Amino acid sequence: MVLDRAYCRVHSELKPGPHVLLAVSDNGCGMDEETESRIFEPFFTTKEVGKGTGLGLSTVFGIVKQSGGSISVYSEPGKGSSFKVYLPVCRPPDAPQVEQPCVGEGTQGTETILVVEDEAPLRHLLVRILSRSGYQVLEAASAAEIDGVLGRDKPVLDLLITDMVLPGGKSGREVAADLRDHQPGLPVIFMSGYTRDSAVFNGSLGEDADFLEKPFTPGGLLEKVRTALDKGMAMRALFDTAAHSPALVPRERCRRTAR
Repeated sequence: MVLDRAYCRVHSELKPGPHVLLAVSDNGCGMDEETESRIFEPFFTTKEVGKGTGLGLSTVFGIVKQSGGSISVYSEPGKGSSFKVYLPVCRPPDAPQVEQPCVGEGTQGTETILVVEDEAPLRHLLVRILSRSGYQVLEAASAAEIDGVLGRDKPVLDLLITDMVLPGGKSGREVAADLRDHQPGLPVIFMSGYTRDSAVFNGSLGEDADFLEKPFTPGGLLEKVRTALDKGMAMRALFDTAAHSPALVPRERCRRTAR
């Protein structure tokens, strides 16, 4: 994958250019925030005395950093963990430096997008990126806030972007299902710190669902959003054609109409 300038401005330990991404996920017990914040510390371990040294992950951290890369972890209690390692692609010393364009740069729109994300800094970043590209953005930190955000008039949404794991008991999939009850065919982009393969494997994500893996670049976000919106527009046009075409009206409905 290619990391652009915008992404590297946020992740200062990385440099723009092609990288290899190594992702390792499990479906174990997961970690709480306190444990997650300490896992790369030397000699920190949650195992019993004599069962572990606490040096495994700290050694991995050191190797990755010495290689000019970055390592991050995403975990939820009871939902496993996902580690992601970014390593720069090696180039010959005399290879010319190629300026990497920002993927998705210039991608804009005016559609209305609802962002549901409980992590405030990430939600604010999403809103800022989308708003600067012309989109009308509504935001909520949980499923419980959505009704208040949409109000009594409930504006027509063009896209939902939601984290898969949300506070309050409702998942991103349930939020999408609720909104699609009122607005069938609503395009949805699911976000997660877990990899797509692990989300599909554990059944929390369908194989054909639009998925945005955290962390993501601004350009990657805008490109994914534009693709989902264009796909949703094509599906709505198909539904409208079917609704107004007698040849596509179900047979039972035709018989009732004839009577």
